Parts: sequence; structure tokens; C-alpha cells
Amino acid sequence: MKELLSTIRACQVCKEHLPLGPRPIVAADSKAQILIIGHAPGTKVHKTGIPWDDPSGKQLRKWMGITDQEFYDVTKVAQMPMGFCYPGKGKTGDLPPRTECAPLWHEVLLKKMPNLKLTILIGQYAQRHYLGDKMEKNLTETVKNYMNYAPDYFVIPHPSPRNRFWLSKNPWFEDEVVPKLQERVSKQLNS
Repeated sequence: MKELLSTIRACQVCKEHLPLGPRPIVAADSKAQILIIGHAPGTKVHKTGIPWDDPSGKQLRKWMGITDQEFYDVTKVAQMPMGFCYPGKGKTGDLPPRTECAPLWHEVLLKKMPNLKLTILIGQYAQRHYLGDKMEKNLTETVKNYMNYAPDYFVIPHPSPRNRFWLSKNPWFEDEVVPKLQERVSKQLNS
């Protein structure tokens, strides 16, 4: 695993497309029981090199019901984004994750994590990639039907502050889904 992580962190495949240059962000260990698959790091995470070290990460830890210490213990929680580097800025926020990363690195990383019991798919890019045609017509419907993807996956929206409007329109998510997510996370961490 150590050699693989070093190789990933040295990746330069899409260097010419990255406005801040390559800095692949990944955190994994063969003992990990939970895997988080999100979009791609933002500028703050690119700067620090620490996955989910931003307001989105703070919200994600709150939804999961875990401490920073638990979240950043790679023997418990691994983090593998769809795009490993900051993709750049678009008209309405960050650009989508680069498409080179998942085909290059996901399968080989997953093979090195045999103890995974829960994979959290955050947002439409991860859900589209892993659920394929099992995904509902949109993210809202996919998240509403989160139980259809158990026990392999738990689907949630992106915890970005930009999603405040979605959260206010869909209070059922924090009322019904978040407690179930916390239950699953706690079960895995305490098993």
C-alpha cells in the first residue's frame, strides 16, 4: 500500500490541465473499514494536502457523527476521490473531477483494502461511476432511495456549504438519512 500511495501522489498524468499543478490527495490503509469517495479536492485541501480539510469536511464529519481523530485515522476511514487533484474553477464553482483518476487508481486501491465494509458515495460523480444505471433519475431521488444501495454503498449529497439550498428543500435528508448514516458508521467503527 505504501508504494502504491507514493506512486499515486507522484502522478503527473493530467498536469497540463491543472491550474494549481498536480497534488493528488488520497488517504488509505489496508485495514480501513470505511471508504469515502467524493468529487475532487478544493483549493484549501490542495494547499494543505489533507483530505476534507475544509467546511465541506467539517459538515461531512458531522453527518457521519465522528470526530476528526476517527475521520483521519486511515486504519478506520480511507478517502479516495473521483479526481485526486484540484481540477480548477468553473462558472458556478469548481470544475468536475478529472476523468483520468478513477480508471487509473480506483480498482488498484480497492484491491488493497480488503476490509472495507462501508463505502460512502458523495455526490453525483461518485454515484454515477459506481451505481451506473442503478442510479435514480437525479441525485435527490438517488439519496431518497439510499437503502436500495445497501449494504455496499451509502449515498449522500455533497456536504458543501453551496448545497444549503438543497438541504433546506429536502429536510428529510438530515432528519431521516443522516441518523442512518451515523448508525452505519458507528457500527463499522465499533465492530
